[in-house]
Amino acid sequence: MSNDGVDRTRRRLIMVTSGLGAVGAAFAVTPFVLSMTPSARAKAAGAPVEVDISQMEPGQLLTIEWRGKPVWILKRTQEMLASLEKDTDMLADPKSGDSEQPGYAKGIDRSIKPEILVLIGICTHLGCSPAKRLAAGSSEGMGDDWPGGFFCPCHGSKFDLSGRVFKNVPAPRNLPVPPHKYLSESRILIGEDQA
Repeated sequence: MSNDGVDRTRRRLIMVTSGLGAVGAAFAVTPFVLSMTPSARAKAAGAPVEVDISQMEPGQLLTIEWRGKPVWILKRTQEMLASLEKDTDMLADPKSGDSEQPGYAKGIDRSIKPEILVLIGICTHLGCSPAKRLAAGSSEGMGDDWPGGFFCPCHGSKFDLSGRVFKNVPAPRNLPVPPHKYLSESRILIGEDQA
């Protein structure tokens, strides 16, 4: 046998071995690389959550989960926005000075865009989850003077349609506003502040 035949056989053997080694390395590395992408559980634990609000109707409340907490996104109507001016003297913190929210969510509407409200849906009293109540009424202990908003049935705390707490209820502060920003007109990223 000539040296050319041995060299060709050796080259083929090296190429086949190298190819199989590359394929094996790819299979070995794939689970490691995939483990670096956040799972659904990790996203719920703290990763930002992207929400599409393009299909929301006026007055609709959307609930999503971020960091294991319910986050409410409310598309407010013009009537809802107008009601925010009327109830300020009944509120404990109408200007949100003693509340948990980013600087861009201070003020009467507590939002980046007035028609879209983003809140953490957990009562600041004992951590219950209030319910949306659009209209006032004497049932459930809400009273006729309450213009509507969010009502916590556990201990009777009331919040307006900006999540601001009413006076003389157990909840000490307004509902928190999570960090969020708009990625587009119809997409919000919950968990990251706007730049």
